[in-house]
Amino acid sequence: MVGLLAMVLLSIVSRALHFHVPGTDAYAGYLMAAAGFLALAHTLKRGDHIRVTLVLGALAGGARRALEVWALGAASLLASLLAFYSVRLAWQSHAFNDVSTASDATPLWIPQLSMAVGTVILAIAFVDELVLELRGRRAPVASDEAARNE
Repeated sequence: MVGLLAMVLLSIVSRALHFHVPGTDAYAGYLMAAAGFLALAHTLKRGDHIRVTLVLGALAGGARRALEVWALGAASLLASLLAFYSVRLAWQSHAFNDVSTASDATPLWIPQLSMAVGTVILAIAFVDELVLELRGRRAPVASDEAARNE
């Protein structure tokens, strides 16, 4: 986030002082994507991901637990697939020496690496939540959505 701020400020200052620093827009985009992907697992573990609680609220006991296990299993599978293909993309970009088409010509595996790391951490977080739910040790998610939406 600090790097993103630095790139945006550098871009603003360079335009105001009539000089151009190539690549600031591209690097700001890379850093924004990195911040987003690296924050996903932390958001999940804090219980701040958006949840559709309409069906869960109507269920109790074993049915609710079964739905939680199913949802966490599906999310773990999807997050693992996303992580696999993100790592594969970064690896292939490195192997093929793929570079950005912008004027900075950044090797694309560098910004893609932050996405790959973020998706791997997210997959681990989902598997952890699934294991905790299966063992009966997962903390219940409190429904304080109104407090977080203000």
